[in-house]
Amino acid sequence: MLEDFLKNIDYKIVQQIIFFVFGAATIGGALYLLFTKNVLYAAFSLLFTLLGISGLYVFAGADFLAVSQIMIYVGGILVLMIFGIMLTNNKSFQRNNAQANKIIVKHHNRFWAVLVAFLLFLGYLKIILEANFHILGQQMQKGSTVNQIGVNLMTDYVFAFEVIGILLLAALIGAVYIAKKEKA
Repeated sequence: MLEDFLKNIDYKIVQQIIFFVFGAATIGGALYLLFTKNVLYAAFSLLFTLLGISGLYVFAGADFLAVSQIMIYVGGILVLMIFGIMLTNNKSFQRNNAQANKIIVKHHNRFWAVLVAFLLFLGYLKIILEANFHILGQQMQKGSTVNQIGVNLMTDYVFAFEVIGILLLAALIGAVYIAKKEKA
């Protein structure tokens, strides 16, 4: 019975449904991030947005980017942000102010923000509509791209890879020096 059910499934429709679920998670998380005033809820909505983007990378055939998105952004940066929010939560501020974890600003320049966002939207829309997507009719590569990326990094782009490694090492040494520096 299960085999008959699996034979009758149209996998293109299932792929489209999963694609729209990831798209809805991305857009829904981003919209909630824009309109929430709670910083912790904003971090969790960013989690859904980043996971949705990772799922969309899988559909685009960029498996390396999808895994990198989860490991770097979700696994590192977002967890660090959530720990920072939770550990710096001031208890005396919560008792005195009913709006703990809220973003409080002195002025609201929504007009300029909406104007800049609208102009950026129009600019990006113009770029997309005038772009020549010549790859559209070609067949996508099947399989993993991780091996090809590794070979390219260690052959064609080894100099850039080493320079990035040295820059990251310098940043790490600088961060340790600043953190260890004793205050007078």
